[in-house]
Amino acid sequence: MVVVSGAGAENLDAGKSGARLFADSCASCHRSARGLAKGRFRLTLYLFLQQHYTSSADSASALSTYLQSVDAPPERQVNAARRSQRGEPRPPRPPLPVRGR
Repeated sequence: MVVVSGAGAENLDAGKSGARLFADSCASCHRSARGLAKGRFRLTLYLFLQQHYTSSADSASALSTYLQSVDAPPERQVNAARRSQRGEPRPPRPPLPVRGR
């Protein structure tokens, strides 16, 4: 009697952190994870990654959480936050044109 068992597929990404998943799978094309989330909701990232790039729902979840954690806010918000922390006023605007002369 010969017993044949099916070869079970093993998920090589199981148990890896989001940072490790990025380093192993994404870093060859993307130098940095910063800014890849582009302000998107975590659910949107999760669904996109699950459909296109990851091998499991757990991997997509870990990677989307990691990408959101390192996402950089837009440059305008960063500059405004720095100015408000330092107490600096906004730069002056040019005067409005004079009407009716």
